Amino acid sequence: MSSTTKGKQTPTRTQEDKLSGNMGVGELVMNVLAFSSPLTTVAGTLPVMLLFSGHTAPGIYLLVTLMLLIFSVGFVRMSRSVDAPGGFYSFVTAGLGKPAGLGGALLALVGYIFIGFFAPSLFALTLQGFVVNTLGGPEIPWYWYGLGIITVTTLLAYNRIDLSAKVLTVVMLLESAVVVIFDVAAFASGDVSQGVGFSMPWITDAGLGLALLFAVGNFFGFEATVIYRDEVKNPDRTIPRATYLAVVGIGLFYAVAAWAYTAFLGADNVQDEAKANTVNLFNDGAAALVGKIFADIGVVLLITSILASMLSIQNIAARYSFSLAADGALPRILGSVHPRHKSPYVSAVGVGIVWVVATVVFTLVGVAPEALYPIASGSGTFSVLLLMFITSFAVLVYFVRRRSFAPESVWKTIVSPIVSVLFLGLITYLAIANYPELIGGSAVMTAIFMTFTFALFIGGIVYAYFLRSKRPEVYARLGRQKIDQ
Repeated sequence: MSSTTKGKQTPTRTQEDKLSGNMGVGELVMNVLAFSSPLTTVAGTLPVMLLFSGHTAPGIYLLVTLMLLIFSVGFVRMSRSVDAPGGFYSFVTAGLGKPAGLGGALLALVGYIFIGFFAPSLFALTLQGFVVNTLGGPEIPWYWYGLGIITVTTLLAYNRIDLSAKVLTVVMLLESAVVVIFDVAAFASGDVSQGVGFSMPWITDAGLGLALLFAVGNFFGFEATVIYRDEVKNPDRTIPRATYLAVVGIGLFYAVAAWAYTAFLGADNVQDEAKANTVNLFNDGAAALVGKIFADIGVVLLITSILASMLSIQNIAARYSFSLAADGALPRILGSVHPRHKSPYVSAVGVGIVWVVATVVFTLVGVAPEALYPIASGSGTFSVLLLMFITSFAVLVYFVRRRSFAPESVWKTIVSPIVSVLFLGLITYLAIANYPELIGGSAVMTAIFMTFTFALFIGGIVYAYFLRSKRPEVYARLGRQKIDQ
């Protein structure tokens, strides 16, 4: 049966099928920050973004931060109305119905699994290079490193979320400290006034579309604030605070890092430098500014940063799998809750097994590891971006429908969702237009992955109608809530 209290839609769940944890605002924020992996972003993604945006990168981050803060207004209000831990799955279901909700859930599950698969190959290449070039050790095949990191993150994801949160918090603080030291050294040695670091982009700027895509991708993971609803203290207070802190923190952190690059390299030179030395821009800069020992420490923390990012993504993917299984859309075994850890341990192991199988298969067919992570992260990023756009539309529809019997703030329930729909619609269009560059692939690969992504959403809708016809008791549970659709 469904229960409704003060406008909230609450799922009917027993204690046995509920996850449990004790995370506060700080630990929840760290889970979100770990998703984008600060050091990985500053050392790996940001130089690529500078290649497209040049000295306008800080301004782009501030613009995206503002837009996602506006998105968060409706997102937070929705989290208080739809009291379920299904994340975007629950929101799309509440706004657009169970079929669209199931389609969105499949987009999320596959998208997050794809994004997370960037890590084994990138981790392996980074650690392999460090062992061989810095430590003078043996050259171990990359797939052993890849299988090793999958094992470690799966063991952590298997356990209670509080353990993952503690590991992520420590790693985030260490790698963030490295970036802050780099920023300070860059500002001290360069010209802080270079373009004031905040020159805003123009819509006609070449490369703006890809720069916006990279910037938005750095914010992925803040959905975790609602996915962990059952695993945080006082969710109605913790979730809003963590959401706003995460968005503002991510935006300012990367805007300042981009500004530091601009100050160090010069506003007129930063784009050319990024083109000439994309891969080693951070490491060479850190060695020049602070010294080689600091740069080596940065590489070690980059390795742990990749692990933290993978763990954060695995936790989210496992909870999507758990939610779908708890609703009956996936095999029930995936909805099992560990009796002691209160974690979705079977789903966590399931995600790890998928990554292990993928690593083995790609190794056997001879795919180079450096070709894996751009395809995995790019295709997964598009899936989650498409889901964010669908969610923003679902939030708008949900509150428009409620206005006749539960009118609320026009700003929170109408204006901010409309702005979000327009902004995320633009970003989604740019992703489609620039998809070959996003995945670093050919036109054929673009067609394959684009078709697969839209087929996931459409397939989820078809599957939902099948459940409504053949298994109505499962259909009734979709979206982690029982509501009439």
